Amino acid sequence: MTQIFSALWERTTFLGIPGMPPPDGATGVGGGEVAQAVNDTAATVGDAAANGGGEPASIIPMILMFGGMFVVMYFLMIRPQRKREQKMRELQAAIGVNDEIVTSGGLFGKIISVGEDCFLVEFGINRGVHIPVLKADVVSVRTPVLTPPPKETEGSVRD
Repeated sequence: MTQIFSALWERTTFLGIPGMPPPDGATGVGGGEVAQAVNDTAATVGDAAANGGGEPASIIPMILMFGGMFVVMYFLMIRPQRKREQKMRELQAAIGVNDEIVTSGGLFGKIISVGEDCFLVEFGINRGVHIPVLKADVVSVRTPVLTPPPKETEGSVRD
């Protein structure tokens, strides 16, 4: 089929411009060539249709292309996400009593009790607020840094 269209493209010239048909009623340079090219192409298309349209395209390259795309997507997206999830599950399983944690909301707390699917966490500086938190909402084990930022001196300029 590609050969048919390329033959038509090469044969249809008008004034040296490829693929340009002559204007209506014009018989200038190339006008007869265009009509002949169209007739030749129509005959070629008719022959191809009579012979069954040629060989059917193979599906194997398409399957290989989609398979390759899946492999690339697996190694770029799915596998790293599974590794992160596995690491997070291991972290959440290793958390015990008296560990200081950070929740997904950014709150620091201390584990008081470990349940089946949640922790009892003590929040606040005065320590006294106990709130149950789902294990999935704990994102890291970390102690908060409560030191004040350094004071500015007269010579320093802050951006």
